[in-house]
Amino acid sequence: MDETATGARRGGAGAAPPAGAERPAPPAAPGGRGAGRLPLLDVLRGLAIMGTLGTNIWIFTSPGAEIGMLSGGGAPSLASIPADPVPAVIAEALFRFAANGTSLSLLTLLFGAGLAIQFRSASKRGERWPGPYKWRALFLFFEGLVHFTLVFAWDVLMGYAVTALVTAWLLARGPRLRAAAAWTAGALHLLLMAAGTALLLAAAEAGEGLPVDPGVVRLYAEGSYPEQIAFRLENLLLLRIEPVLTFGLLLVLFLAGAALFRAGAFSPGAEGRRLRVRTAAWGLGAGLPLKAAASLAGAEFLLVERYVGAPIAAIGLAGLVGLVYDRMRRTGPVTAALSGVGRTALSGYVLQNVLAMLVCYGFGLGLASRFAGTGPWWVFGLWAALCAVLVAGSALWLRRFDTGPLEAVQKAVLSRVGRG
Repeated sequence: MDETATGARRGGAGAAPPAGAERPAPPAAPGGRGAGRLPLLDVLRGLAIMGTLGTNIWIFTSPGAEIGMLSGGGAPSLASIPADPVPAVIAEALFRFAANGTSLSLLTLLFGAGLAIQFRSASKRGERWPGPYKWRALFLFFEGLVHFTLVFAWDVLMGYAVTALVTAWLLARGPRLRAAAAWTAGALHLLLMAAGTALLLAAAEAGEGLPVDPGVVRLYAEGSYPEQIAFRLENLLLLRIEPVLTFGLLLVLFLAGAALFRAGAFSPGAEGRRLRVRTAAWGLGAGLPLKAAASLAGAEFLLVERYVGAPIAAIGLAGLVGLVYDRMRRTGPVTAALSGVGRTALSGYVLQNVLAMLVCYGFGLGLASRFAGTGPWWVFGLWAALCAVLVAGSALWLRRFDTGPLEAVQKAVLSRVGRG
């Protein structure tokens, strides 16, 4: 989660890149926006972290929570608005549409950019690649396993760790192999999403649904914390299905993020702005209509919305935010808030899920069952409150420390691991 920040802080004497690899991009130019790091990446990462909470908050607050989301649950979408155009439905549908898939894809894209920074740093130090990076990926997998077991079933860290190892190997190879891997992974992903959509359409035509098990609803509304942990472990294969089914998409976004970084799409200057214009125009121009069409088509096309349209839109969003950032005050409150959350991304990602769990589930405050059926407004308020905690917490923490607490633990552990 913090690949970008840690990689951007590293220096070292210049050295030739590994054989067969592209020559890494030069560091960001010095100046008011910082030397040796790209502030835009911090801003984008902060936006992505709070955006993933905008998706996950509906899981924590829905009946059946982590399992309940698999039923679809009749959640409002753009297709719901014409049938029931009341403010609550419109607001929830638009909120879900904006966050669903887009934020996660943006976060994945940025992880690929951070991995490219790690590769550049290793090249400058003359280190073998992936070399010690495999320990970082292994530690990330362990962090994800703990997070999955103790906090949140739909953890992304484990999938990121596996994809990072494959991408790290590809970064040390030639551009033709990376392009072939990306096109192959993308094509297989599209075929899988098409097959999944066909199954959903067939199930809808047959009148088959996936109702929420009342026992699962009671588990999250009244069950104890150990019972929820045991439930996650008992259903591990089902709850880990997303990163398996979307591995091709993860690989494509990792490689796309690395390619955008190397091309200078996150860097200041005229060339960076030209790339941001192109990515914003292409990504939003293609991704948003596709995402909107899938949402309007109904729940049977949720795979197309989340895993096809949203990733394209996320690339466009990265370009658009970059263009806005180019014209904003660099030290304004919005950019400062997003940057702080972005610099503590791993800690913020875990913290937001821990807090949501304690607030929503029965062993904590139990707000999900207490406010069930009351509409979306309290969910919006909870999301805003948790985002405020992330912003305030990161600002206070970064006054004394350079990285977030979990990032510091990761760095301390990895520093004790043998290199090579």
